[in-house]
Amino acid sequence: MLEIKGVSFTKEDTEILKGVDLTVPDGKLFVLTGPNGGGKTTIAKMIAGIEKPDTGSIILDGEDLVPLDPTERAKKGVSFAFQHPVRFKGFTVRDLLDIAAGRTLSDEELTALLLEVGLSFEQYAGRAVDSHLSGGEIKRIEIASVLVRDSKLMVFDEPEAGIDLWSFNSLIRVFEGIRDRRSATLIIISHQERLLSIADELVLINGGKVAFHGPAERMLPFIMKNDCINCPVDEKGDLIGPDR
Repeated sequence: MLEIKGVSFTKEDTEILKGVDLTVPDGKLFVLTGPNGGGKTTIAKMIAGIEKPDTGSIILDGEDLVPLDPTERAKKGVSFAFQHPVRFKGFTVRDLLDIAAGRTLSDEELTALLLEVGLSFEQYAGRAVDSHLSGGEIKRIEIASVLVRDSKLMVFDEPEAGIDLWSFNSLIRVFEGIRDRRSATLIIISHQERLLSIADELVLINGGKVAFHGPAERMLPFIMKNDCINCPVDEKGDLIGPDR
């Protein structure tokens, strides 16, 4: 279980996170959404260790991750996929996935891994991870690099960014497969309705804090109706969720 407790963060005199509290049970798919600049990506970076909070704790299975750097967190089972994956000149897909796995994968293992993200061994194992790959292809290869580590907590920052509609539809199927066939916990940062719709729970982040969250079937109609940006607010300026 992941527990974020009282996490605050200020950067360049701007208060980005304001006492964020959130609990993510094991094996669930959470999608964090909300207006741009609300703090979603910062929360993801906090979990991965790319940024560290000024106050608060980030606890995974009873251990506070805050003192750990990204490499140490990866060893604890935390994986992070960037919004714009890095392309590695001189590396093939096989090279990259072997490095991610920490060993040489067999052809059978690599075939199964690529198939899980909708790619074929014959077409992709020997291809270079460079500019010749499309946005959708490089996204799926990055997801494969996360899956091969068999992480207990996988964080994806706006995986739909920079890909076309066909690739996005394929990406949805990949995440549905991860949700249905693996026991990992997934946290996805996204604005896309189709990604929101496959979540177990939706979390609306606004103004550096959790505005409200709940099951997707209850939250999605409210979020879509109010466009996340024009959600109703109370006299204090706090967002009013569907239960208030």
